[in-house]
Amino acid sequence: MRRRRAILLTLGVLCLLAALGLTVRDLHGETRARKTAAQTLRLLEPQISAAQPQAEPQPQTGEEEPEPQAIPDYQLDPQRQMPVFRVDGIDYIGLLEIPELELRLPVAGTWSYEALAAAPCRYAGSAYLDDLVILAHNYRGFFRDLKLLHTGDAVRFTDADGNVFSYAVSDFEQLHPSQTEDMLCGDWDLTLFTCTVGGQERLAVRCVRANGSESE
Repeated sequence: MRRRRAILLTLGVLCLLAALGLTVRDLHGETRARKTAAQTLRLLEPQISAAQPQAEPQPQTGEEEPEPQAIPDYQLDPQRQMPVFRVDGIDYIGLLEIPELELRLPVAGTWSYEALAAAPCRYAGSAYLDDLVILAHNYRGFFRDLKLLHTGDAVRFTDADGNVFSYAVSDFEQLHPSQTEDMLCGDWDLTLFTCTVGGQERLAVRCVRANGSESE
């Protein structure tokens, strides 16, 4: 009996140590990811600002006709590839802002485990075709607090050319990891998703375009 108790006690201690080790590893990964995202953001913001389309000059008097606004390339050719900026070997397609959560994050152009450790990633689609899907880890400072959003909250994506796409939160879905097709289906202009605590399910925040898009 004593031997059995000792074995059970030892197993319990080992399980606790393993859980502690996983927690420490996750916290380390989260801290590193937030630091990397912040560094990338500092590099991307000046480049995107420099790439932003310049406003057309205003007429000098009321008698002059205003110059026609330039049509963004993505409107002329929505099928075009989204432009990228490369930082530390990763291509980024733009910046994601969620004011309600005080988040401003770079978005990698394609997802991989390496890229997910640095920033949210495009999982599928394009802002130009109104079917963009963005994935991120359930890290503090990434997508952990998506569950706190409300219908109507603003979300904004700025591409590498400085075109701004404004959205509003419309719906929430909780999906199993195997429901990949369900994640991509539906008439949503933007989807943000992450795993729930414990990784058993996926939380998808569905968004629709709000007042079209802008070019700043």
